[in-house]
Amino acid sequence: MNRIQFFPHTPLIPTKKQAVVSTERQSFRDELAKAEQTLKISKHAQQRLQERNIHINDEQWEMIGQKIVEAKQKGVRDSLVITDEAALIVSAVNQTVITAMHREEAQTQLFTNINGAIII
Repeated sequence: MNRIQFFPHTPLIPTKKQAVVSTERQSFRDELAKAEQTLKISKHAQQRLQERNIHINDEQWEMIGQKIVEAKQKGVRDSLVITDEAALIVSAVNQTVITAMHREEAQTQLFTNINGAIII
């Protein structure tokens, strides 16, 4: 006697629940990636930016954040970031701006304990 064995059919299209879980995972990954690229500004740096009337637009902040992530991946711990208007010391390890000054002011400064530079 031959037996016919039944194998349950697995749908090729994911169920709604599976699609939601997949979307939630992707959203979490996106948010995690975004959080990893978020640049923080220390109280000291925030004070320096205000005192020295230094304005960095959102596009520049985003670019600085991306470059800091790249620097961190290459082993940079502390970096000097130079823009048209400002010079910033940024910790790549915790992605935090430590201090800020006008670019002209930075020309006469000696920077120590940095192991990377980013010019934007």
